[in-house]
Amino acid sequence: MFIKLKNLQIYYKVSGSGEPIVLLHGWGRSGDCFSKIQEHLSDKFTIYALDLPGFGLSTMPAEIWGSADYANLVGLFINELQIVNPILVGHSLGGKIAINLVSKEFSAVKKLILIGSSGVLLPKSLKIKAKIYFFKLLKFLTGLPIIRDIFASRMELYKKRFGSKDYQNASGIMRAVLVKTVNESVIELLPRIKIPTLLLWGDQDNETPLQAGKILHEAILNSQLKVISGGGHFPFLDNWEMVKVELDSFLG
Repeated sequence: MFIKLKNLQIYYKVSGSGEPIVLLHGWGRSGDCFSKIQEHLSDKFTIYALDLPGFGLSTMPAEIWGSADYANLVGLFINELQIVNPILVGHSLGGKIAINLVSKEFSAVKKLILIGSSGVLLPKSLKIKAKIYFFKLLKFLTGLPIIRDIFASRMELYKKRFGSKDYQNASGIMRAVLVKTVNESVIELLPRIKIPTLLLWGDQDNETPLQAGKILHEAILNSQLKVISGGGHFPFLDNWEMVKVELDSFLG
């Protein structure tokens, strides 16, 4: 199904019956990545899985959005569909969006589940720092009239060669959205979260390391951190049985 919000066509799926749960996926994914969660919980809950703008079947935003803009749209989605006091589940970027939504009170939320959430900016390795400085230098050089033509044609090649997979796969305005959202921190928002919060983290997560989960756990007052042994960035796909146990326990 589609709903029009902020002049964007937003695709979503609804299944099950009972207390509402809203699922927010990570970068480069769609609501379909939560198929196991949706199937398992549909017998007790009404599950809403939406494709965030720029992903899946939903249209791209016309401007460079940050996580707060996405959170505002999700709040509109919840209010427009008259979803009352839902449980919010966010993975990776979806977790950062959920944190923004709850802390800024775009909509009332009963419980929060964060899976490998982004939003904690950990110290970068020397390799990553070197890449950042390299791209900044290229950007500077392409702005100089004398040598602009020399470097401009190579800039895209360098981006594809040295950029992250997410950056390589993104195009158009979504590249700028990626850069903006990746560099946003949610640390100052965490003390505002007062609702019960479950943090699910794979101890082998290389995208959002366990250290980030521990920082979130310390900053969110009413939270519990459950570490998935052997789990990576997608424990709800690769370690489903362990994740299922923790979800059932938290949701009662």
